Amino acid sequence: QVQLVESGGGLVQAGGSLRLSCAASDRTFSNYFMGWFRQAPGKEREFVANINWSYGSTYYADSVKGRFTISRDSAKNTVYLQMNSLKPEDTGVYYCAARGGWSRSWSDYNYWGQGTQVTVSS
Repeated sequence: QVQLVESGGGLVQAGGSLRLSCAASDRTFSNYFMGWFRQAPGKEREFVANINWSYGSTYYADSVKGRFTISRDSAKNTVYLQMNSLKPEDTGVYYCAARGGWSRSWSDYNYWGQGTQVTVSS
């Protein structure tokens, strides 16, 4: 069973930066994709970015491309989401997720963290 724990959320002004972390339980993630999703109040959960654990290939939603960077540290079993130039519309609960294959659909992901709140003030 994969366990994911997010951290790093908080309150930041527009234009600021935050880095989210997702620590995964000790197991082999070969061929797994680690994804970040977010959910704003009253809205559906949406894809932000994902990364192939083995090869490091990444994919981003158009809304965050050029501002967010997903990365992983295999030695620490941790995935990061560096968020720069934050906008009020980036506000939401950010979730880390994992699955054994590529997808940008939240319903395809098997394992989820508890979420961390990100609030961007204007």
